[in-house]
Amino acid sequence: MSVDLSQFIPSFLEESFEGLEIMESGLLNLKPGDNEVIHSIFRAAHSIKGGAGTFGFENVTDFTHLVETLLDEMRDGRREITKEDTEILLESVDCMRLLIEAARDGEDYDSEKIESTSKRLTITLGEGCARDESSEPEQAQQASHNAQYHINFVPEHCLAKTGNDPLFLFNALTELGNLSLAANTSELPALTDIDPQELYLSWQLTLATDASEDDIKEIFEWVEDECLLEITQQAAPNTNTPAEANRTDDLPVETTTQPEQQAAVDKDDASTNVAEKDKGKAKSKAKSDVGSIRVGVDKVDSLINLVGELVITQSMLSELGSDFHMSKIEKLTSGLEQLLQNTKELQESVMRIRMLPISFAFNRFPRLVHDLSIKTGKEVELVIKGEQTELDKTVMEQIGDPLVHLVRNAVDHGIEPAEVRIAAGKKQQGTISLDAYHQGGNIVIEISDDGGGIDRNAVFNKAFEKGLIESNASLSDSQVYDLLFEPGFSTASEVTDISGRGVGMDVVKRNIQALGGRIQVESTKGQGSTFKVNLPLTLAILDGQLVKVGSETYIIPLISIVESLQIDKELLNRVSGDMVLYRLRDDNVPILPIYQLFNLEADFTELDNALLVVVEADGQKVGLMVDDLLAQQQVVIKSLKDNYQQVAGVSGATILGDGSVAMILDIPGMIQMALNNAQHAQTLQTKASYGELMS
Repeated sequence: MSVDLSQFIPSFLEESFEGLEIMESGLLNLKPGDNEVIHSIFRAAHSIKGGAGTFGFENVTDFTHLVETLLDEMRDGRREITKEDTEILLESVDCMRLLIEAARDGEDYDSEKIESTSKRLTITLGEGCARDESSEPEQAQQASHNAQYHINFVPEHCLAKTGNDPLFLFNALTELGNLSLAANTSELPALTDIDPQELYLSWQLTLATDASEDDIKEIFEWVEDECLLEITQQAAPNTNTPAEANRTDDLPVETTTQPEQQAAVDKDDASTNVAEKDKGKAKSKAKSDVGSIRVGVDKVDSLINLVGELVITQSMLSELGSDFHMSKIEKLTSGLEQLLQNTKELQESVMRIRMLPISFAFNRFPRLVHDLSIKTGKEVELVIKGEQTELDKTVMEQIGDPLVHLVRNAVDHGIEPAEVRIAAGKKQQGTISLDAYHQGGNIVIEISDDGGGIDRNAVFNKAFEKGLIESNASLSDSQVYDLLFEPGFSTASEVTDISGRGVGMDVVKRNIQALGGRIQVESTKGQGSTFKVNLPLTLAILDGQLVKVGSETYIIPLISIVESLQIDKELLNRVSGDMVLYRLRDDNVPILPIYQLFNLEADFTELDNALLVVVEADGQKVGLMVDDLLAQQQVVIKSLKDNYQQVAGVSGATILGDGSVAMILDIPGMIQMALNNAQHAQTLQTKASYGELMS
């Protein structure tokens, strides 16, 4: 009888990734004479090699064999543990991860990187002609200089809606070298069919640069899931034959010299691209479908016990219902209360299954900080706290990239060079702290550094130069730091390959907001900065405040609410554009009547003594005028986009206990709607005034 080994491959892959984490963590902390650590690293590599051989992943086996041999020499004492060897092993872990991911996804991998690292391992082991082969990587590196890349960039139509602007990407590419581009307009619809929020163009770009392919990919890292990106290295411009040079020069012109042929080519390319995109989506979907989660046996046992309790309660209620009379009303009430309790405990138990320690997201940062320290020449210590704080798996997967960006910025811009720190009386080694903890039903992640802090005046002046604020604007520190999240905003005097182009912080904020969270910045010049990310524990359930407007019930996320109050007319102040401000201590809070935004008939339209729910988003407070405050409760979020369509000012819907549907308000979206309305009213008022003057 034959056994289908393929059924065990997912377990092998999962254990291999855990083994890689053990190897990486061990290598980052490896010191000479630390035999226990080197043994654990060797065992992890040996297990991966053995499993890969069993399932026929020969490339993983061959590569890991070299790694295992080097580790074997270290654990036997035949080789000293050196920093150079540790770096090669860390690079080898990256290669093993590439190979295993390729085996999991059925995709190609970077064979050049694997081959280059294999040669370095072989040279280190002394199994080849070290001198001759060691020169090859240098020659390869030199050959990559003055390279020319052809980039096929086909964004999805929804790219612009996610806050990404191709112009920023192209500007960043021009900083790497000479860029020429040709736009493909074949998917551009008729003028009457154009949705101004959609992106219909794709581009063929040619970049002559000294930068590496990784540098180019880094520019596209925020949009890589929302586009088809193909980067092909071509011959260096200065080594092209005349014919090749002419062909290269013709690239942008091809779209205009032979429009009919090019249109046909574009159409074919577009079809191919769509097919490839669909294939990519299918792969991504397949990848997400096979995602798994490890759950502790105690959690599963708890779930089974609760299901047993639920079955008992259901049996009791069924028996009661088959022979019910009013004398059993007390028993029925008791049974329903028991059912309510069982349901609540079952819900909490199921939600706990999706909760994972945030260490799954934090584990990548020791390696990241290690690599950035080498790259920037700065000494940086990473301190991690609260790694056992639990967070929903979906939130965990989506918060990883924004945290990476914040940590990269902290190393590159936050921590000062050693000589500056010493001159300022600080330790030569800088410190970056990652801390996670629960607060008020949410999770807070803090990324702190003890660097030079944010220069408030530099941010203010840069914002004024870019026309974001007036020179006499009176802004709090929080409002000034919030300008850092404006698209393309950067105060960095020098653009590095790590950060400084200002193409990331706006996306960080948008991604956090998309998770229903918010980000705040605190900084003290000379002492450091703290970025505080506040996230909901889960995306499936929301703590909300139910409010009544006319005959409708809406839900305001509790995380957005600052306070609720009754309006005192003495504190009202009308300004231009029919905007009404409410004096709330040191703030002037604009009032947004919900009935006006959604064209409803409200019970109360007068401001005097009306109820106001003050909410905050994007560092801006507004007061939502409602008819009545109802209960606070947890609600299950249903996507409007999946079930109906996206509605401005509404982030989702839920079904209440009485079976009615209630909309969940999108606070940032509502603030934007109100600002747009105010701007429109101001424009109309200006036109009317101008008309009166002219008449």
